[in-house]
Amino acid sequence: MRLNLFLAFACLAAFALSLLAGRVWVPPADWLSGDLAAIIIVDLRLPRAVLGLAIGGALGLSGAVMQGYLRNPLADPGLFGVSSSAALGAVMSMFFGYSTSAWLLPMFALAGAAGGILLLALLAGRSASLILFTLAGMILANLTASLTALMISLAPTPFAASEIMTWLMGALTDRSWDDVRLALPVMAAGALALSFTGRSLDALTLGESAARSLGVDTRRLQWLVVLGIGACVGASVAAAGVVGFVGLIVPHLVRPLVGHRPSALLLPSALAGGLLVLVADSVVRIVPSAAELRLGIAMSLLGAPFFLALLVRLRRELA
Repeated sequence: MRLNLFLAFACLAAFALSLLAGRVWVPPADWLSGDLAAIIIVDLRLPRAVLGLAIGGALGLSGAVMQGYLRNPLADPGLFGVSSSAALGAVMSMFFGYSTSAWLLPMFALAGAAGGILLLALLAGRSASLILFTLAGMILANLTASLTALMISLAPTPFAASEIMTWLMGALTDRSWDDVRLALPVMAAGALALSFTGRSLDALTLGESAARSLGVDTRRLQWLVVLGIGACVGASVAAAGVVGFVGLIVPHLVRPLVGHRPSALLLPSALAGGLLVLVADSVVRIVPSAAELRLGIAMSLLGAPFFLALLVRLRRELA
């Protein structure tokens, strides 16, 4: 409880920092002044901060559920292939020239995520086997990544290829209230579905057979995980492009503070994910550079060393 309160207050502080920070720092006294500073806050930074908090929370929660479901501390929401499916949908909108509308690119991304979920269900079949399900996710992730690379190589113009590559880097730049209205309800629905998995994930730590004997419907759990992560990750990609490593880093940072019970990890991971993305997005805005550093690149620069350190630690534990 104390950890959740601390993370909630930290999120509020990071949210305020997100409104303050940028190439032009806007003090709180000017937020409601009615001049240009107020426009910057209300129309540019406020929707960006709301999206950053929601995306971080959705990815952090998805990572905690994924690691609990697969019982693998290295699992990441991108393993299901839903993230790459959503990215493929967005890339298709840019490839065919439909990205000029503020609504079409996110809708294509959400359609890609939905298509990925359906294909994942077809590949996995009716079995609730974790091994089969993981293999199906890996196949989907590789397939959609290959199709995305094909789209880039066949881009009709250099501008289209550049636009695709820039979007795939992930960022919250120039996001508006339209993006919030489109992505937030989908992420909220996904988070609601994932919130019902806690007790089943606790039982699953004893093994699939033991979980079934305790009354866990593994088929229902699988669908809750797939639909919840699909909605959270798909909407995140639709709103901001590919922002990786959040779902991997956050549960590892929080787990030592709450113990190893999966259900206890869900809410703190969501709060810590929102905090991480808000802080990272504020940092990329104030880093001195000719152009704003992309959020996806910043998270990769942070996540790759973290992933390497995690692998080294796990190797030592297994030695």
